[in-house]
Amino acid sequence: MSFQSVPTAASASSIALATLPSASPSLPQNDTSAQQAARAAQLVASRGVYTWTTDIATLPGLPLAATVPPSNEPTIPWGITLIGILLGIARNALSVKIGGVDKGELDTPRAEYEAALAQCDAIEASTAKIAAQHGVHNGGNIFERVIGDVEAAVEAAEHDMHVALLKGYRNALKDMAAVSEHEAAGLGSSTPRSIDAYRALFDTLPVPGIAYTFQEDDEFARLRVAGPNNMLITRLLAIPANFPITETQYAAVVNGDNLFDALLAGRLFMLDYQELSVLTAGTYGSDRKYVTQPMALFAVPPGGASLVPVAIQCGQESASNPIFTPSVAAADQWGWQMAKLVVQVADGNYHELFTHLARTHLVMEAFAVATHRHLAEVHPLWALLVPHFEGTLFINNQAATSLIAAGGPIDHIFAGTITTSQLAAVDDRLAFDFYGKMLPADLIARGVDQSSMLTDYPYRDDALLVWGAIHGWAKAYVEHYYANDAAVTGDTELTAWTATLAGEAQIKGFCAIATRAQLVDICTMLMFTASAQHAAVNFPQKSIMAFAPAVTGAAWQPAPSAQSGQTKSEWLATMPPMALALEQLNTLVLLGSLYYRPLGQYYSNAYPYPTWFQDPAITVAGGPLPSFQAALVSVEAEIVTRNAERMQPYTYLQPSLIPTSINI
Repeated sequence: MSFQSVPTAASASSIALATLPSASPSLPQNDTSAQQAARAAQLVASRGVYTWTTDIATLPGLPLAATVPPSNEPTIPWGITLIGILLGIARNALSVKIGGVDKGELDTPRAEYEAALAQCDAIEASTAKIAAQHGVHNGGNIFERVIGDVEAAVEAAEHDMHVALLKGYRNALKDMAAVSEHEAAGLGSSTPRSIDAYRALFDTLPVPGIAYTFQEDDEFARLRVAGPNNMLITRLLAIPANFPITETQYAAVVNGDNLFDALLAGRLFMLDYQELSVLTAGTYGSDRKYVTQPMALFAVPPGGASLVPVAIQCGQESASNPIFTPSVAAADQWGWQMAKLVVQVADGNYHELFTHLARTHLVMEAFAVATHRHLAEVHPLWALLVPHFEGTLFINNQAATSLIAAGGPIDHIFAGTITTSQLAAVDDRLAFDFYGKMLPADLIARGVDQSSMLTDYPYRDDALLVWGAIHGWAKAYVEHYYANDAAVTGDTELTAWTATLAGEAQIKGFCAIATRAQLVDICTMLMFTASAQHAAVNFPQKSIMAFAPAVTGAAWQPAPSAQSGQTKSEWLATMPPMALALEQLNTLVLLGSLYYRPLGQYYSNAYPYPTWFQDPAITVAGGPLPSFQAALVSVEAEIVTRNAERMQPYTYLQPSLIPTSINI
C-alpha cells in the first residue's frame, strides 16, 4: 500500500485576481457604442476560456465545458473544509482495515495502516496551521467560515503554497480511504453477513440513524417524501394495466378502505422505475449485479396524512413479477423485506444518475458555460447568476474523470455497466424539461401539490418556502434592471444566451424570453436548482445512503419470484459485499458532508474573497439583497417550527444548510 506524495509550493498555480460585477450593471441596449464594443471584446475573450465540447468520454454527446478555467478552482476555505471531512473518512477506513488485519482477513502489516493514521495526524496539524494563517474559521458553523473568507489576509505566494499542500493532502487521504482489489477480496471474508456487520463499518464515524429504522414500513414510506429522491412519487389516476393489484390485497393492508374509493379520492400514489430499463446489469469481478424496474404502490389511509406502503411489483411484467404486500405472516416477512430492497436499489440508481447527476450537476453546467459565453461581466444577470455556478465546472470534471469513470465508485457500487450508467445520465439530462421541472409545475404534474391528499410531504412544503424566497429575490432584482417587457426582448446578450441554451446546450423546452415574469421564473429555477434542489438530493447521501442496507446501487441476487418462503439469509445475500459497502460509505459521506457558503451570502471565489454585489441599489438596507436574506431567516424559522412538530425533522432545506452552488 502506498500513498501519494504531497507537492511542494513550487508546483502551485499563481493566485487569481478577483473579478467582480460592475457597481452599475447595464443592459447592452442602454450602453454607448464604445461600451458595447468593450462588452463585445470581453465576451470574445470569455468565449476563448469557456468552450463547449461533446467529447467527454464518460458523458458522450453531452454539451459540457471543454476545460475548467482557473477561476473555477476551489478556494482555500473549501479545501480546508474538505480535508476535515476526508480525515474522518480516512481514519474510519483505516480502522476498519486494521480490524480486518486483526481478524485475519487482510495480510497487510498492521504497522502500515498505523503509519497512515500517524500521517493523518500530521495532515490535520498542517491543515490547522494553514487555517490559522489564512484567517479561516476551520470548524464552527458555515456562517463563521464565510466571515473567515472575508477577513482572510495572506500573501499570494503563501496562498499558492497552501493550495498545493491542500491538494496533496486531499489526494493522500483519498488514497488511504480507498479499498484496493486485494483489500476488497479479504474484507468481510470471515465475518458472517449481518446488519451489525454493516453498522460496524462506521467504526470511528457516527452510525446513521437509518441503520436502526430502515426495515420499518413507516421509514420506507417516509423516504418517498423526505429522503434522497423525493421527486418521483406520483398520484395515480388509474391502476396501471401491468400492476394487477386486487381489492382483496389492498383491503388486507389498508384496513377500512377499498381500492376504488382510494383511487377516486386521490389517495393512491406510485413509484415507477421504468426509466431504468436503459441499464444493462454489470459485474464486479466474477459476481453478477442486478437491478430491475419495480413499481411500488402507496396510499394515504382515510383521514390520514402520511403514505403507507401497500404493494410492490419487482418488475414491469406482471406475469413474471407477482405482487408483494406487507404481511404479519412469518413466511412472508422476508419476502416483503426483499421486495423493499429491490425498490431501494432502483431508487439509488434513479437518484444518483437522474435526480442528482443529470438534473442538478449537468443541467447547471450548461447554464454556467452559456452565461460566461454570452452575458458580459457588466450584465446584471451575470452578476446574479455566476455565484450560483461557483465550483460546479470543477466538481463536475472531478465526477466525469473519477466518480462515473470505469473503475470508479459508480462502476463498482451501481448495478449497470459503466457504459449504460453513463448513457442513462446523458439521456436523462437531454430529456430534462426546463419549464416542466420548475418546482410548482412539477408538483402539479405529479398530482402532489399542496392541494393533494398527501399532506405529509416535507420536501414539497419546505422547498416551496425556499422557492418563494428565491422568486422574491429574482423579481426584485430583475425588475430593478429591466423597466418593462420591452427591455427583456431588446436585450441582445440575453437573446444570444437563450439561443445557445435552446441550441448547442440542448436544454429541452428552453425558448425565447418575452416578459419580465418569464425571466424571473428562469432565474428562480436556476438559483433554486443550484442551491436548494441540489441540497435536497445531495446531503441525504451521508445521513441515509451511506448505510448500504438502506439504499444501495445494486442487488447481488435476483429479485425474488415469490413472497412466501424467503429467508433472512437470502435477504442479506442481496446486499453488497462488505468492501463495496465501505466504498459506498466513503464516497457518500464525502459527498454529503461539505457545506460551503450558504444561500444568500455572496462573495467572490477569488482571493481575498470580497463581497460580490457592488451596486448600492441592490445592497442598500431594505433593498433586494437584504430583503432576500431576511426572507431566508424567516424561512429558516418556519422550517425549525415545522420540524418541532414532525415525527422526524427534515433539515435538508433549512437555508443555513443550503450552499449557494453545486460545489461538491
